[in-house]
Amino acid sequence: MSDRLSVLKTYKLYVGGKFPRSESGRVYEVTTKRPAADAAGKGNWLANAPLASRKDARDAVVAARKAFGGWSGATAYNRGQVLYRVAEMLEGRRDQFVREVADAEGLGRSKAAAVVDATIDRWVWYAGWTDKIAQVVGGGNPVAGPFFNLSSPEPTGVVAVLAPQESSFLGLVSVVAPVIATGNTAVVIASEKSPLPALSLAEVLATSDVPGGVVNVLSGRTAEIAAPLAAHQDVNAIDLAGADEALAKELEIAAADNLKRVLRPQPVDDWTATPGTDRMTAFLETKTVWHPTGALGASGSSY
Repeated sequence: MSDRLSVLKTYKLYVGGKFPRSESGRVYEVTTKRPAADAAGKGNWLANAPLASRKDARDAVVAARKAFGGWSGATAYNRGQVLYRVAEMLEGRRDQFVREVADAEGLGRSKAAAVVDATIDRWVWYAGWTDKIAQVVGGGNPVAGPFFNLSSPEPTGVVAVLAPQESSFLGLVSVVAPVIATGNTAVVIASEKSPLPALSLAEVLATSDVPGGVVNVLSGRTAEIAAPLAAHQDVNAIDLAGADEALAKELEIAAADNLKRVLRPQPVDDWTATPGTDRMTAFLETKTVWHPTGALGASGSSY
């Protein structure tokens, strides 16, 4: 009996809930960090990933903006359920992601498994925060007058996210999950050297009740894709986690044109550490509401 031909996976972008190829038709080779060649003699080659263009980036912004109203208007509890569903689906495809992370980051199977487990837990962690962050950063404010004064957080809008270059899966989720947990939508640029776990994560998002357009995943040259996103007038914020110092400075200048919120690169020694709330609050606005109190009965007591 002859050996079967290998059925190689075709990786695609994820934009607006669909899986298009780059409109430019370009791809680039993705290689593994593993030193040994594979059995087929293809060396360190893993796959061809789509090389996204500026047009792809603009299409992703359109999709993210279209999805923003429904996602930000959903209840925080519902968003938590959706994020938890992502964790459920990842648990079911754990072995696949262990292989992909091991290849992408040059890890042994046990270390790759630990990374995937931490990533699944990270989704659960942020799922629990969706309906609690408002109590942490919002509240009632004492004022000198017959008014209620309440502050409540609201999502910033469309956030461009440059995923970390080295931590292609756990780092990716650690910067994307807090953005969508708080009601924002995201345009994500995957790790340039190791984009495959991010592109496979898109397949999980598509089947995890995450509405199309809430997360859009692009792969390719980080600087090429990030430049139009930083300058885009309909992008409200940008996370520069995956940019080096020179690129971060360039993008921050471009982002100033429409007063984007900018989260500059911050060194992370251990992505498995508890992340805290900083990445959630980085892309929240505070709405303050004033409401007059009223008198009750002849006594003049008020509420």
